[in-house]
Amino acid sequence: MVDEFRVRWHGHASFTVGRTKKILIDPFITGNPSAKVSKDELKADIVVVTHAHSDHLGDAVDIARKNKAPVVTMVELAWMLQEENDDIEFHGINYGGGVEIDGVTIKSVFAIHSSTYNGKYAGPPMGVVIEDGLTLYHAGDTGLFGDMSLIKEMYRPEISLLPIGGYFTMGIPEALYASRLLGSRYIIPMHYNTFDLIHTDPQEFKKKLEGNGQMAIVLGVEEEVKFDSTGRKLQ
Repeated sequence: MVDEFRVRWHGHASFTVGRTKKILIDPFITGNPSAKVSKDELKADIVVVTHAHSDHLGDAVDIARKNKAPVVTMVELAWMLQEENDDIEFHGINYGGGVEIDGVTIKSVFAIHSSTYNGKYAGPPMGVVIEDGLTLYHAGDTGLFGDMSLIKEMYRPEISLLPIGGYFTMGIPEALYASRLLGSRYIIPMHYNTFDLIHTDPQEFKKKLEGNGQMAIVLGVEEEVKFDSTGRKLQ
């Protein structure tokens, strides 16, 4: 059994995370100007999609099919995708609920954003809390909301992945406040610099977060960080 919990950034909001499984979140690879791999290079045991926008749903269906991996997403989007892809296993979850797959728990939590698929409402967006030895929170696309403090109280994620690019999501000021609400030891910024509209400086975020007693881990695309079983960063 692998003892290290790994987080690899594929650019934008796409990550592969996990200790015992490769959990691929929001795999926007094709059409992503920051991507350094192709969709065919990515391996996944589970695919998670936070909402239906093309820069998050991305290549999820193709990757899930190639890897024979189940897809976990919001229930309305799961229904839509299942109608078109009856060869793939979908788990449609909703706020407060979740699913356990091969020892990995994926919980749906609130997010403030929108979600449409082929011009149709695809249910609300969500963040996810993933438990695979350590607990990780992926905020998806969201603005700041006070109930992030409940995510801290209920799940206590050691690692939080937060958007900082602004325009469509939180920017740096909101992400700093969110970091305090969540109380995670490590914050990994995401959803920035993919396009001009979301250009920002992750080093500014990192510097400002230091005063909170938290650590920002700024990853390069296809860079990976590892954690031991106690949540301590290994590299």
